[in-house]
Amino acid sequence: MQKLTKAEEDVMHLIWEIGRGTVSDLLEKFEGEKPPHSTVSSVVRILEKKGFVGHKAYGKTHEYFPLIGKEDYGRRSLGDVLRNYFDGSVSRLVSHLAEEEQLSERELEELLRILNK
Repeated sequence: MQKLTKAEEDVMHLIWEIGRGTVSDLLEKFEGEKPPHSTVSSVVRILEKKGFVGHKAYGKTHEYFPLIGKEDYGRRSLGDVLRNYFDGSVSRLVSHLAEEEQLSERELEELLRILNK
């Protein structure tokens, strides 16, 4: 699975959110200043070439939908972070999360419950 750029990932999150939709549908979901229609259309076509998105044509209108699930992409990305930033050490990653992300007591208890399984 290829990596996504920030712009591609932003658009992909919108596609995951709406499930199916046109470029215009995606533009409606952007918060703040909206990028040009042509920019979003180009990003969606790149996502399609990379195998993340498929489409169904209705005349000149294309409805896009995800081919890769958000969870699948997240697992792959987390694996990359683990290898590239924590030398493959799960304990270093969890330690970082516990120290830097200020996990709640409930979250820490949940981690301990999972680790004890």
